[in-house]
Amino acid sequence: MKNLLNESCVIEEISKLKEKGKQIDACVSFIDPYISYAARISMHLGLAQISVESLLLMENKVAVRERLNNLPITPFYTVFHPGDSLKEVEKKCKSFYPIIIKPPISNGSKDVLFVENVEKFEKALNHLHQKYPNSPLLIEEFLLGPQYLLEILVYNNDIKVVGVIEQEVLYNGRFIVIGYKFPAMISMDEYKDLYECVSSIVEQTGLSTGSCHLEMKFVHGEWKMIEINPRMSGGVMNQIIEEGTGINLVKEILKVNLGEEPTLIETEKKHVYARYLTIGSSGRLLKVTGKELALTHEGVKYVYIKPLLGRILTNPYSMGNRYACVVASSDSEERAKEIALAAAREIKFYLEPY
Repeated sequence: MKNLLNESCVIEEISKLKEKGKQIDACVSFIDPYISYAARISMHLGLAQISVESLLLMENKVAVRERLNNLPITPFYTVFHPGDSLKEVEKKCKSFYPIIIKPPISNGSKDVLFVENVEKFEKALNHLHQKYPNSPLLIEEFLLGPQYLLEILVYNNDIKVVGVIEQEVLYNGRFIVIGYKFPAMISMDEYKDLYECVSSIVEQTGLSTGSCHLEMKFVHGEWKMIEINPRMSGGVMNQIIEEGTGINLVKEILKVNLGEEPTLIETEKKHVYARYLTIGSSGRLLKVTGKELALTHEGVKYVYIKPLLGRILTNPYSMGNRYACVVASSDSEERAKEIALAAAREIKFYLEPY
């Protein structure tokens, strides 16, 4: 059909399929910004009752901050609305540099700007305001500390933390995650505090059935929420969790969207490390070599090359500028990372200057 974003048209097409004898069991999306949209259609069709309002809330980063404002996981933030005084916003932020500025619908670190001082504040804010002239902009303090990604699955108010993954972030004025360590090596006390934070976030956002992922930082002995997204993390996250635990998270999320209880039983217990590759220059891709060599390294489970020949590659400005990934597993955290890094060094991108 021509217009997938016209809800009434989609429902009409589904009705036609049902009239032809087709059985419709689920309506689900793993892609921003269609998560709540698919859940709403599911509810309309009388299928699995996913927490539509909660997912819709999570699609807006400003709305989430305002909902969770009373929780200790919330760092300093303020919101710049079109028409607000730049000087007044500067005053609010002066004690919190460096800061982060981002639009409320950002994903994959797209248009997330790191601002070191007041001199760069106005330029960064004006840049995003020009790009999103009718949208508020979220301004947050930048938090120093290890960063973690949490995969969450909720079924009938039963909260399951399927995985806690430590992230390695490349700070280049943007925030590009280039490494994932699973499982994250945190203490039992830290995990207990983390689970309490997750529970409070899930409760306040109203997620009773559905999936999401959180990004958290551990700052001076306290957990702080970087952001929440109403879906599982993209990229190779499913491979990471499956190699480490035996759980196919995509399959279990689909079961929840079919109205079935998920089965989260670990059949594996491995350390997994995923390494993403970026490049330091721009150009037209001529060829990529080394994938087969990377796969020969013992412990390498998956190698992914993203761009097609002829595409223009650039320095990383968002997660979309990660051009390859190697996933390795082992019985130790150190060995899994060592294998992945060695395999990643086999991959070479050849560019024509552009």
